[in-house]
Amino acid sequence: MQLVVFNGSPRGMKSNTRLLMEQMLVGYESAGGEADVSVHFLAKTGQLAGQVAAYEAADLAILAFPLYTDSMPGIVKAFIEALAPVQKQPGFKIGFLVQSGFPEAVHCAHVEAYLEKLADRLGAEYIGTIIKGGVEGIQIQPEQMTRKLYESMRAFGKDLAETGTWDVDRIMVLRKPYRFSALNGFLFRIISLTGLTNYYWNMKLREHDAYDRRFDRPYQP
Repeated sequence: MQLVVFNGSPRGMKSNTRLLMEQMLVGYESAGGEADVSVHFLAKTGQLAGQVAAYEAADLAILAFPLYTDSMPGIVKAFIEALAPVQKQPGFKIGFLVQSGFPEAVHCAHVEAYLEKLADRLGAEYIGTIIKGGVEGIQIQPEQMTRKLYESMRAFGKDLAETGTWDVDRIMVLRKPYRFSALNGFLFRIISLTGLTNYYWNMKLREHDAYDRRFDRPYQP
């Protein structure tokens, strides 16, 4: 089986999407997955023709990307549109991974519905959409905080090697919380008063010399 992975994050090699997919491929290889695996970064827009060719030659494709404005990055949409002329043979499979900084998986529900339809339009067998919220901070989190997430990703990789698909129950467990309960929402608002919920974002603002302009409204008339 020829497996091809498309990373649709604009951050490319610096993306959280890369970290998740690397763990999935570790699980894939540990379970005896065939060595014919290729990974393509859609942020390299000058390589679109080669990316489409890799998709055309694959038996199984995984398209992974972060949620952008309730949908997908523009580079992912451009890639999808470039696939329109490709005619795949019966038996071709496709799966998706959508990760988000939002803790609730419900934010990805609409794009998940689109992706299921997309698989059908591409003439592919749909193996599912992995959704994981609360991903944005994993690059700075200590190992104990990412351990369960990475274990889950390796398990998905093993699923691919052993069955060529993903375990539905595992998908449903990973996407929790799908929506905050009223109690969780109340606690989140209380914690936000301490400033902890903005810690990571404020750090990024300072990193890019934008902290003092965080309340700017350049388009306000």
